[in-house]
Amino acid sequence: MAGPDIITLGCRLNIAESEAIREMAGAQDDLIVVNSCAVTAEAVRQTRQAIRRARRDRPDARILVTGCAAQTEPQTFAAMAEVDGVIGNREKLEAAAFAPVADKVNVSDIMAVRDTAPHMASAFAEHARAFLEVQNGCDHRCTFCIIPYGRGNSRSVPAGAVIDKAKQLVDAGYSEIVLTGVDVTSYGPDLPGSPSLGQLVERLLRHVPDLPRLRLSSIDSVEIDERLFDLIAHEPRMMPHLHLSLQAGDDMILKRMKRRHARADAVRIVERVKAARPDISIGADIIAGFPTEDDAMFANSLALIADCDIVHGHIFPYSPRTGTPAARMPQLDRATIKARAALLRDACAAQRDAWLARLVGTRQSVLVERNGLSGHAENFAPVRFTTPQPPSTIVAARISGLENGALIAQEAQ
Repeated sequence: MAGPDIITLGCRLNIAESEAIREMAGAQDDLIVVNSCAVTAEAVRQTRQAIRRARRDRPDARILVTGCAAQTEPQTFAAMAEVDGVIGNREKLEAAAFAPVADKVNVSDIMAVRDTAPHMASAFAEHARAFLEVQNGCDHRCTFCIIPYGRGNSRSVPAGAVIDKAKQLVDAGYSEIVLTGVDVTSYGPDLPGSPSLGQLVERLLRHVPDLPRLRLSSIDSVEIDERLFDLIAHEPRMMPHLHLSLQAGDDMILKRMKRRHARADAVRIVERVKAARPDISIGADIIAGFPTEDDAMFANSLALIADCDIVHGHIFPYSPRTGTPAARMPQLDRATIKARAALLRDACAAQRDAWLARLVGTRQSVLVERNGLSGHAENFAPVRFTTPQPPSTIVAARISGLENGALIAQEAQ
């Protein structure tokens, strides 16, 4: 074994940062780093479970816990007998944090952080596509969300550093880059000249001409300005795949969540982008069972899946996070939340199956994963090949069937 084991939970940003941690931690074969997630109570539970499993599997290893759950609940993990150290989200940006130290808890005030760490801007994750961090933190305070307290205030990576990292990734053989962050569409106001995300994308595409494919991680629909919209709708190197942070489809629930868009805004942006680029696929995050959600409110969220043609659905059963306003609101019972989450997942699955079926018989440009047997089309449809393909390459595939939720490519040309 060469270097530390990294166990990653949660978002694409964590995936990106885990690979940077792997490089900073160096050749510490006795080290396990658990990069945690705090988005739900279930994510925290899974983090604790991963720590216990790691200790059982490797009783002599040194286990460090970092990430959002470590930042928001450091004492929870410090109290675990399996844990040797807890590192905050700021501290994990420094290689020294992964060396053996006497203090078990190394977590500072994330709200005091105002800068980004350029060396954290890229990642060589276990995918054919690379994740590139362009932003961190969040200035918004949605009533359900603990993440700003784990990530701090919004801050952006300067465009020059982003472009340099993108060039390195392309030179390393990556054909697709995913721009990641906590609130990616808030990119830029903290930088000189207040550049927008659209301006960053324009500069990146102009200065990295050999990059074939650029994708955005989850974005806030209300922050899609005309420059960014034009790139999503018309730039061929921008992948036709939009993942929106919608969270709900009912206006009263959106207000109680302190979201900045109405239901009609979400439907309108999807209609606009699909009119301009019909092949685009839509993904969305939706929370099931938010406090005070009644049957009619839930029905509006359920209907949103068809109204926005959501084919990549991320459904989160609501769970109260201590310290958030929503945790003090009237709660739904867990059985209702679970049942509503199941209905949302079923609706997303039906929408997805119908979409995938329509792609049978088409030709798709597919980025082949490192196993050589699977990949993703430009619209992020999953594809399986019947014969191995060159890993990390883009191939033109003829889609001949659909099996177990993946398109089947009988041949590549």
